[in-house]
Amino acid sequence: MSEIFKKYPVPIVGLILGLAATGNLVQSYGEVYRNIFGIVSTVLLILMIIKIVKYPKSVAESLDNPVIASTFPTLTMGIMVLSTYLKLYAALLAYIIWIIGVALHIILILWFTKKFVFNFKVKQVFPTWFIVYIGIAATSVTAPTFEMVSVGQVAFWFGFVTYLILLPIVIYRVMIVKEMAEQTLPTLAIFSAPASILLAGYMSSFKTKNMEIVCFLTILSIIMYVAVIIMLFKLLRLKFYPSYSAFTFPLIISGIGMKLTNGFLIKSGHTISVLRYLVRFQEVVGVALTLYVLIRYIEFLLPKNSTILDSKGYVK
Repeated sequence: MSEIFKKYPVPIVGLILGLAATGNLVQSYGEVYRNIFGIVSTVLLILMIIKIVKYPKSVAESLDNPVIASTFPTLTMGIMVLSTYLKLYAALLAYIIWIIGVALHIILILWFTKKFVFNFKVKQVFPTWFIVYIGIAATSVTAPTFEMVSVGQVAFWFGFVTYLILLPIVIYRVMIVKEMAEQTLPTLAIFSAPASILLAGYMSSFKTKNMEIVCFLTILSIIMYVAVIIMLFKLLRLKFYPSYSAFTFPLIISGIGMKLTNGFLIKSGHTISVLRYLVRFQEVVGVALTLYVLIRYIEFLLPKNSTILDSKGYVK
């Protein structure tokens, strides 16, 4: 069992978040489906917490890697999302866990900024940087569950502004500087996440919507989603890396954001019929990819697999 924990990669936190979000995406089809994804996500989260407690030095060393360090906040995002599952059964405990998730994410923003932004090197910039700063918008998505929409609104604006700042920087890094190692290429899928989580957060935490913001985020979300779908044809041919986690939440939150937007537009009398089909497509793709990544991780973690990771979290 100790070998599994040693091998248990930090980037799996992205899958933990992806599974938790998948439960919310499929909730409209039945509470049982939501609970299944939530339970699997919770089990993986507990395993990660055990790893952090049991092997703190190993985890700390992996966080020297800018990709893993900027992926790590998906852990706090996952905590926020999973806390909403608990609300029905233990409201106070769920609220406390949510607060812990939000607080830890803010701490990670400050830590990451000091460690990597204040010592800026363009080759250390990856799409995972979106997770650190725009990931706080998970607060906006989950805040209404705890009647904390004002906090959700602040988180949205922080994420929105930092997205506008980061987007050209990350695009420059990826398209002009390039030189991304193969194991980091799956992180390109994260491009579909920021606009979508902001869209979902805006729909969730703002009672009165500004149509300009809705249109801007919807269009940007669709553009980024289409770009990622095109890239996936090549990315899915790569051998398995823990960075495969990037194929989960970004595609799932795209479906959630579009689903909420479609519902809002229908209620406000601005029905766009094609969005209904886009949502269905995003649901199928998101769920399929999340299950695929889960299966690949299970295969990776099985004892018969001798693959090990170096101190930076890469496959040797």
